[in-house]
Amino acid sequence: MAFNIPAEVGMHITAVDTPCLLVDIDALEANIAYLADFAQRAGVRLRPHAKSHKSADIAARQLAQGAVGLCCQTVSEAEAMVHAGVRDVLVSNEVVAPRMIDRLAALAGDARVIVCADDADNVAALEAAAARFATRLDVLVEMDVGAGRCGLAPGEPACQLAHTIAACTNLRFAGLQAYHGPAQHIRDHAERRAAIDAVVGLTRDTVERLAREGLTCEIVAGAGTGSFDMEAASGVYNELQCGSYVFLDADYARVAAVDGRALPFRHSLFVQTRVISKTRAGRAVCDAGLKAHSIDSGLPTVFDHAGVTYTGASDEQGQLDDPQDTLALGDTLRLVPGHCDPTVNMHDWLVGFRGDRVVALWPVTARGMSL
Repeated sequence: MAFNIPAEVGMHITAVDTPCLLVDIDALEANIAYLADFAQRAGVRLRPHAKSHKSADIAARQLAQGAVGLCCQTVSEAEAMVHAGVRDVLVSNEVVAPRMIDRLAALAGDARVIVCADDADNVAALEAAAARFATRLDVLVEMDVGAGRCGLAPGEPACQLAHTIAACTNLRFAGLQAYHGPAQHIRDHAERRAAIDAVVGLTRDTVERLAREGLTCEIVAGAGTGSFDMEAASGVYNELQCGSYVFLDADYARVAAVDGRALPFRHSLFVQTRVISKTRAGRAVCDAGLKAHSIDSGLPTVFDHAGVTYTGASDEQGQLDDPQDTLALGDTLRLVPGHCDPTVNMHDWLVGFRGDRVVALWPVTARGMSL
């Protein structure tokens, strides 16, 4: 990383080496403040997801605004954040590889560590590792509330595993993980509301059943950038796990809030790219291709050149449609990536700016940490 620094503090943002990630710090701070204030007013805790930014610097800003801890998706992400000073992390995923379980149990000696589980054999392995390392792991039962990924069915299966966890010596049953990822991206607000209402019903029934059986859910977690207000109003969820709100990628910009309005966040993350070829009228080629941003959720949008569209990507290049022929060789453009999480994971640095000047260089602390 020391040999691949794209900018210097004080330089004009158009002079930054490309392709690179720019962060509009004013917009970032506004996004962080909005959700922190919302959570405080709604009476719920905010545990933002670090997989979106992978940055200890951004995490510090979230914690300073009242976040109770962080979500991480992998053990290595959690290790990176704990080593950067975070004292409360939830690995919102199952951890089953023996060496990774050991790393998780060891990490619990330095911070509160919470992990998800959906299998009794996995619970036994977590218990054994925590005993070996003389630590305690908090465990959430993950439920499949509609995503069709990890998780047990709500009701009896989830409750049975909760009792298995509660009977352990070195584990503590901490509650439920009930996150519906695909619902976050349902464009229509009413359709998204219907999907989340179903999730809330399943989750409420399981929480109430556990209470009747003598188990209290300290944490009922889920929610995301597309539905945080719905779970917060449910009276069931008490932790929000939003991640992409800090950046607002192009995919989330297409998700409608109430009355068709946009979600209440601003674009703060951009892939800055440069025109490297302009040999035909109405067309240009830039240096941001598949290795600079993820297109799994669609192509990026062009933020700062009206009428120019990004139409396709190869490994190192992007195709631009420039019908008014406004671009020239060497011009820079800011692209709003289609999916911020994997885009950030492609870069070593976040270049923070205010106005038109670079004011910060933040390493992508947990880049590539998929273990």
